[in-house]
Amino acid sequence: MNCPPARYLLFFQYFGTKYSGVMETLTDQPMLGVQNYLERAAQKLRPVTPIKFYISSRTDAGVHALCNSAHVNIQRAAGKLPFPESIIVSALNHHLKPEPIRILSAYRVSENFHARFSALSRTYVYRLVTGCSHHSQIPVFERDLCWAPRGEHLNVPAMQEAACFLLGTHDFSTFRSVSSEMPFKSPLRTLAQVDIRPSSGFMSHHYEYSGLRFWELEFKSRSFLYKQVRRMAGALVAVGQGKLAPSHIKELLECRDPLAYPLNTIAPAAGLFLKSVEYDEAAVEEEGNAAE
Repeated sequence: MNCPPARYLLFFQYFGTKYSGVMETLTDQPMLGVQNYLERAAQKLRPVTPIKFYISSRTDAGVHALCNSAHVNIQRAAGKLPFPESIIVSALNHHLKPEPIRILSAYRVSENFHARFSALSRTYVYRLVTGCSHHSQIPVFERDLCWAPRGEHLNVPAMQEAACFLLGTHDFSTFRSVSSEMPFKSPLRTLAQVDIRPSSGFMSHHYEYSGLRFWELEFKSRSFLYKQVRRMAGALVAVGQGKLAPSHIKELLECRDPLAYPLNTIAPAAGLFLKSVEYDEAAVEEEGNAAE
């Protein structure tokens, strides 16, 4: 008789440029999802049944993750103990080479734990660079990792004023994609944090002379609507460029209509990072103890 499957919570990161997104795609597609590679690597562990990754947070094509999460069930053959967490991490990373995907950590959890529904919050960061008159001025090490909106600078105080309207619980219908895959979902979301702050680029001290400045827009909520972060980031940049007044963000919220969102304003995927998925650490530890 086979042993019951063991459930693990995995944290992982990826460079999203070459993938169709994090979710799996049909294998005959020109671009595959990160999940395709994760599950292909997991099958090398020789489980009794195929391993499926239940991913906590969807990301689109070109979006990166500093830390996403998923849970998996791994059933080993009769007489074999569950894998230690450290073996899960090292084995999956070995089989993921040379993909720009890395398992960061693994935790044994109980069979009731769900990576998506147990998450307390998710934090996204959108990276900007100013001072570029042409996209060719973006440093080679920053390409596909930030957005260089038109104009030499942004009115950051105006953006910060506008961001305050987004805080709290609102109907974010205007900031939901018109082509939302799940239009029946409630548009009510609670944005717990919006920060706009200076940042540093990769080896930025080597090109300070060029006048480039890097910025981060950080958003935290329990969950987000489809493309909500990119639409909020694009609207805030439009405020920084003087195309919108800060009060227009409040007006867009009150419209509650995705068609009211200004055309050609959504931020591109390349600057967006899923920074973290937060759980109750004590609860995860208790789940792990219960599982053992």
